Amino acid sequence: MIQRIVLFKLKDEYRNDIARTEFAERTRKDLSALGRVRGVTVGVAEEATRDHWDIAITVQFDSMEDVKAYIPDPDHRAYVDGYAMPKVAFRKAWNFEI
Repeated sequence: MIQRIVLFKLKDEYRNDIARTEFAERTRKDLSALGRVRGVTVGVAEEATRDHWDIAITVQFDSMEDVKAYIPDPDHRAYVDGYAMPKVAFRKAWNFEI
């Protein structure tokens, strides 16, 4: 199994409790609907962490092949390009085999 961990720091205008919660809920909904995704966990940073990151996402896949197919998937791209990235200042992503 593969865990893809993605951290987002939101743009200043989205760095408030309401926007963070909305971002987390939309992320959970959109990514959970994708076929290759086996599980999604989305967390909002605690107060002490918010200087660096706002949102943490863990997406589970069966294999790296599934991750490679997920990245260009049109529904994933619609979420990333159409929803997430216009609100994001910085993003980091890593894959871990578990």
